[in-house]
Amino acid sequence: MNRFLLPAGLFALLVAVLFVGIQRAPQKNIIPSALIGKPAPAIRLPVLGGEGEFDSASLRGRWWVLNVWGTWCPECRVEHDMLLEIARSEVVPMVGLNWKDDDIAAQAWLRDLGDPYDAIPADREGRVAIDWGVYGAPETFLIDERGIVVYRHVGAMTREVWVRQFLSRIPKPAGAVG
Repeated sequence: MNRFLLPAGLFALLVAVLFVGIQRAPQKNIIPSALIGKPAPAIRLPVLGGEGEFDSASLRGRWWVLNVWGTWCPECRVEHDMLLEIARSEVVPMVGLNWKDDDIAAQAWLRDLGDPYDAIPADREGRVAIDWGVYGAPETFLIDERGIVVYRHVGAMTREVWVRQFLSRIPKPAGAVG
C-alpha cells in the first residue's frame, strides 16, 4: 500500500503545478491566428430573423469588430453585458456572427438580454466560421478599414481586453480628446 502513496502523491503534485501554471499564464487567451495581417474572409450570409443578406464588403473603409457567439455558449452569456457596453460607446460597428445556432433561440436571447450588434449574420452550418479559423465561441476579431484582420481574442470579452487590445489599436477620430 505504501509503495503506491509516493507515485500518487507525486502525480497529484504535478497536476496541481500544471493547473496553477495554466491558470496564471499571461497569454492563455492569445492563440495565434493565420489571419492576423491578412484580408478578412468575406461574409455573405442571411441576416438572423430577417430578410436579406449581410455582406461584410459593406463595412469596407471602416474599422469593425466581429464577435462569434451562440446561445449554447456559456462564455457568450458571461461577455454579453460587456458587448452591450461596447455597443453603447459607438466606437466601431459590431457584427455578431451567430454560429451553429437555432434562430428562434438566438432571437429570444437578444430580446431578453439586449442586442449589441449592428448586424447579425446567421452561420447555421458553420462554414464561415471555418474560414475565420474559429474553433470555439466566443471569439472576437478586430478588422481595420482596409479589411485586414488586426487582432483576435479567444474567450469572453472583458473591459481590460477591450481597452488594451481593441481600443488601443483603433485610431481616434480627428479632433478627439484623450
